[in-house]
Amino acid sequence: MTSDVLPVWFANWAWSLPLIVFCIFIHVLGLAFIQDKVVHNLAMFLDMHHALFSFPVIMAITALLATALHGIEAITWAIAYGLLDALPDYKSAMLYSLGAMTTYGHANHEIADRWQLMGSLEALNGMLLFGLTTAYLFAVMQHIWLTGRRPDSRDPR
Repeated sequence: MTSDVLPVWFANWAWSLPLIVFCIFIHVLGLAFIQDKVVHNLAMFLDMHHALFSFPVIMAITALLATALHGIEAITWAIAYGLLDALPDYKSAMLYSLGAMTTYGHANHEIADRWQLMGSLEALNGMLLFGLTTAYLFAVMQHIWLTGRRPDSRDPR
């Protein structure tokens, strides 16, 4: 590795690590807020004895809010790309960020060579965030199924 590559890589890590930590903090805080204020209240509001209706409503709203969290985190990375002049404008930065975060990677915009590692690190951040979201959605599903089940005299539990 040549000596001119080290400062570039250091800059990529120096920008990316705080962004990763910030996004994970925001994501966990957001999921906790969704659980406390939305899922809990919706489950209490909707009649859990009619799980055929209430279950998809709760899951759809929860998924929508989790998607909004991912959007906020992609905006955070896009702002960083804009501040670094890594992409020509904020529209390009947002498209690139969504592509990197989702690991879709098919944006027609190329990030500046010196910031390419940062794009890969955003993809790593996206995988972590989507893993947290998947685990959270599974936990919500499990919770709703367990609390929304009608007591049945034939059920030995």
